[in-house]
Amino acid sequence: MSQTLQIAVAKGDGIGPEIMDATLDLFAAAGVSNFVHFREVEMGASVFAKGNSRGMSDDAVRVVEDSGILFKGPMETPKGGGGKSINVTARKMWNAFANFRTFKTLPGVETVYSKAGIYLEFSVVRENIEDTYGGVEHRLSNDMIQCKRLISAPGCDEVHRFAFQTARKLGVKKIHCGHKANIMKMTDGLFLERFKVTGRDFPEIEQGDVIVDALCMNLVVKPQQHGMIVLPNLQGDIVSDLCAGLVGGLGFAPSANIGNHISIFEAVHGTAPDIAGRGIANPTSLILSGLMMLRHICLNKEAATLENALLATLESGIHTGDFGDKSKPSVGTKDFTAAIKNNLGNKPKTVPAVEVPAAGETCFVRAPKPAGPQVIRTFKNLVTQVVGCDIYLDSPLSPLALAEEMQRACSDTPFKLTLISNRGTQVWPTGSVYTECVDYYRVRFEIKEGVTPGAFGQSRCVALMDKIAESFTVCSYELLRTFDGVKGYSLAQGQ
Repeated sequence: MSQTLQIAVAKGDGIGPEIMDATLDLFAAAGVSNFVHFREVEMGASVFAKGNSRGMSDDAVRVVEDSGILFKGPMETPKGGGGKSINVTARKMWNAFANFRTFKTLPGVETVYSKAGIYLEFSVVRENIEDTYGGVEHRLSNDMIQCKRLISAPGCDEVHRFAFQTARKLGVKKIHCGHKANIMKMTDGLFLERFKVTGRDFPEIEQGDVIVDALCMNLVVKPQQHGMIVLPNLQGDIVSDLCAGLVGGLGFAPSANIGNHISIFEAVHGTAPDIAGRGIANPTSLILSGLMMLRHICLNKEAATLENALLATLESGIHTGDFGDKSKPSVGTKDFTAAIKNNLGNKPKTVPAVEVPAAGETCFVRAPKPAGPQVIRTFKNLVTQVVGCDIYLDSPLSPLALAEEMQRACSDTPFKLTLISNRGTQVWPTGSVYTECVDYYRVRFEIKEGVTPGAFGQSRCVALMDKIAESFTVCSYELLRTFDGVKGYSLAQGQ
């Protein structure tokens, strides 16, 4: 027998303790405790209540980092007080960069697809660290607020490699990359480009890409055409919840957050405070997430045995109050779990059973603990050249009046005014009288004809910004550069 593996457990808030206790009891019945020691840690509402805006105690952080795996119930985000979502904090702090969620038709869980006899089984991989989830937001003027969207090449590479590796392991034949690269040509464009580059190492897996709005329509109309979908963070968040709805809701959707050093397995539904303490909560989502965790550590026999028992239980019509045949009485959390235990060793008959492999031992091997935060890179040694700057201004002026001021400001510099845009749309040198403007402009300066790209660094841009700042409120500034001769900035709409 292998050495006992420690897994940190945070029971969560609301119904969290009830469904976690039920799940751990079920795991013990299946022999998981022969391999795993579950160690409880303090996270969530009780920690927030003590004034800890991180939502987790120092001891909890230490235990999770020592264990390498966190199994957590649903946790609430405090209203007010500055505390942020503990779910997002945990994923980002421990760099659990890939959110992996599987969606499968379950017997006894009625959906429009089950009624039509359509069996679903597919998965979504969502980038988990970047995008708008950096929460980088600023009020720029009286009327304008900005949220920065950050997409990095190394971040894309990590999540795409995980997706392809997982597809290979599961025998998935095709992966679709969901994106909005038709609009966000640089950020989503990078995500799509790195998907294609990574896919070259997996020639046996077919690749496809689809614009996210079309993807949502396709998922509703014909979800069975998809095997795996990989998406940026925000789009992946929305699409994965949509997919949960296709198989019965968040109560039937497991979730794993995978990192190189620490992984988190959790229920993705809410804390349901209205039924907390009543013993009627549905533990299925957390059980399914736990099965993903068992497979992560190679307890494949135990996971398959438990999954078959769960499927056989659902197939028999046993259900909690939130789903199932309403003509049959529902059962509480403990009785639902007891029914699963009674079905250990049984298999479902109306849906495909899970193949039960031979018994094995845990295979969880962690990478060495880093000495400090790691800098990850994809592109190195590119030739970059400064070719201008975008200066963002808080101004009530009209585009024409602002252009006159900006042309005067750059007259004795290496730059010329080439563009003014408002909310992303060009309003100077050409535009429409029907374009409504707010009090926040992007003013673009590019090097004049005859000035050699790379002849100077950003100091001349900073000097121009300083000059403009004498008369205008500068909200922000972005350097315009080329990378190996390719523009590192987008055009405005209408330009």
